[in-house]
Amino acid sequence: MAQEMGQISTTKMRNRIEGFTLIEIMVALAILAFGILAVASMDMSSLSGTAAAQRVTEATSIAQDRVERFVSASYNDPDLSPGTHTEANPPTGYSVSWTVSSNTPITNTKTVVVNVSWNAKGITKSTSLTYIKMDVI
Repeated sequence: MAQEMGQISTTKMRNRIEGFTLIEIMVALAILAFGILAVASMDMSSLSGTAAAQRVTEATSIAQDRVERFVSASYNDPDLSPGTHTEANPPTGYSVSWTVSSNTPITNTKTVVVNVSWNAKGITKSTSLTYIKMDVI
């Protein structure tokens, strides 16, 4: 009898060890699916962040290009006259403007603030660079 009990428990144990139950497989698949969805969500966030960073980089590059134009322009260039100016043909998706102030911060200087703006998901974003042009006497 004791020998039969030992055989029965060994047989039960052997059957238990040989495979997984349906519930165990379903739980493992649920955990796997949750992990895959989390990774996919992070991937979408990463793509969105990369696109936003690309727009900021492009806008900063456009502003830098305009500042470089002002560096090489003469002090009395019409684009450096006091007031707000808007670029007639800005790059697609961007608007470019600059504001010139005379004798700021000191006499015989012009402060130029270049502003580049764009629309991202219905929100206007912008970046700006400031340049001080000196009149060389």
